[in-house]
Amino acid sequence: MVSAQKTDILFVIDNSGSMAEEQAAIATELPAFLDELRKGNGVEQDFRVGVITTSVYQRAFFANREQFTFYPDQSGRLQAVPDEQGRPTAERFIEQNDPDLLGKFRRLIRQGTRGSGQESPLEAVRLAVTPPLTTLAIAEGGNGGFLRDEARLLVVVVSDEEDCSSTERPPPVTLTEDTSRDLCSEQADRLTPVAEYARLFRNLGDGKGGTREVLWATIGPVALTDKRAELVLDRTTQGTFVRNVDCPTSYGPGYRQREMASLFDTGLKNLDSICRASFRETLVSIATLARTSQSIEVVNLPDGRLAQVRVTREDGEVQTCSVAGGDLTYTPSEEGRAARLYFQSSCPRRPTDQKLEVKLLCAN
Repeated sequence: MVSAQKTDILFVIDNSGSMAEEQAAIATELPAFLDELRKGNGVEQDFRVGVITTSVYQRAFFANREQFTFYPDQSGRLQAVPDEQGRPTAERFIEQNDPDLLGKFRRLIRQGTRGSGQESPLEAVRLAVTPPLTTLAIAEGGNGGFLRDEARLLVVVVSDEEDCSSTERPPPVTLTEDTSRDLCSEQADRLTPVAEYARLFRNLGDGKGGTREVLWATIGPVALTDKRAELVLDRTTQGTFVRNVDCPTSYGPGYRQREMASLFDTGLKNLDSICRASFRETLVSIATLARTSQSIEVVNLPDGRLAQVRVTREDGEVQTCSVAGGDLTYTPSEEGRAARLYFQSSCPRRPTDQKLEVKLLCAN
């Protein structure tokens, strides 16, 4: 009997002033997301859903006075599941077998528009999935119990602005009221590198001494036609605004957002534009990604460097991936846990793959 595939799903919702329509549009298409997620590729799916926001901090100048704001009730914390009247409850995540899963999910996605204008999704996720929040019980204001042992983690970022994350307090980048500049991009060298965040997420423990399988998807400020990240200025009667090229409802370029997605899939199948009129196909694609495991169990492998995987893609093309080439990583077996190969961004598994073959290279 094949055990159920456990996936903990974390939506990271931009709750700044420009996101009301996008939150509503995501909520509208959640039935398609859940339907696709339940298909399972012949494997039973066991999932739960939680939501955090992009609000961590904001450092800004208003009327020539510097103001630093911290968001202690957000900052990586799972947000309360609202009841039917919109009042917060004690729940902080929703199980797949909840009879009101869709209703609760839709209410939870709509996080409002009173959050930070300095969107920091990468830092919010870091706070959410590492101590002290992961070791602090939910009743005590933490996220303890959301991440299950040996469950995969799917992160879905939804934002119309650039990431401005830093592990420093106060944050090193200072925003101003000038909408014609994106200081998070101009001063990107002062922010925590995206690669550092990706390394941290890829090395999360699974609670059993192994590495947690992490999937990443972004609906962000990138071009509609080709997912490009490129800053453009939009001069309007209301002022001049920084946007991403071919994304008229964005409020910043998507350099860091795009980079993070590419570190999990160089083909960017996990990235789409926040400027889409409908997110139905986008959410279906993300759910399909969630159903496809990015690791496989291996046995009788004396040395992970000898592993080679041949992946036959949908069009019949065969991609050869190896640990030595950096396309795979290997975690050896330990008592009670089998060895595993993890697929990296240059060689992601896709739901349309025709065949997967694991071979052992000759040591000589």
